[in-house]
Amino acid sequence: MLIHVSDFVAGARAARGVAVVIDVFRAFSLAAYAMSRGAARIVPVADVQTAYALKRQHPDWLLVGERHARPLPGFDCGNSPAQLEAFDLHGRTLIHTTHAGTQGLVNATGAEEVLTGALVNAGAIVRYLRARNPEEVTLVRMGHEARERCEEDDLCAELLIARLENRPFDVATIRARLRSAPSARKFFDPACDWAPAKDFELCTAVDALDFVLTLDRQASPPSLYRVDVLDAGDRS
Repeated sequence: MLIHVSDFVAGARAARGVAVVIDVFRAFSLAAYAMSRGAARIVPVADVQTAYALKRQHPDWLLVGERHARPLPGFDCGNSPAQLEAFDLHGRTLIHTTHAGTQGLVNATGAEEVLTGALVNAGAIVRYLRARNPEEVTLVRMGHEARERCEEDDLCAELLIARLENRPFDVATIRARLRSAPSARKFFDPACDWAPAKDFELCTAVDALDFVLTLDRQASPPSLYRVDVLDAGDRS
């Protein structure tokens, strides 16, 4: 298995093999938690106007996401997994648009398969890739607003690579390391009510969930679905 690492939208466009598009704070942590609470599917959208149009067509679908980390007018919820807990998600479809993560998903058109990447299901991603055993894997770090690197996405990529290469990785230090990251400051700033402190705890809960999210590009509209992965007991 040949592992590539790339960044931002350009990296997504260049991705080959199985692409794992990483956005830890907070897009793909939110997506994973939404699926864990019974959501049927998530429609990732790059353009805000497209997201609004889908909401008009399907008023029963939940519209969630952000620009510059903040929720947008008319959205049901921002990009906060903690705030999404207020909604009954069972059987529902979510429309999701973000500054970074969803941009990567829709642009990874050259990849054979596209997965979301986050710490909360890192172990499941590794087990899924081992089972699939593709010739190539591309880890796409979406970073801050898809324009600059960020510690949480870099760390997630490092963890995935270490596990795929059967190297040890000190998972116990991840939360402490990210607590001081510039991108984590918003979670501990009372003025940032759109990024509650609980989001940090949820997004840094490594291996909390045992499934992957894969993008079905044949669905109309293209959507993320949950694929459960058996726990092989290989966490480290």
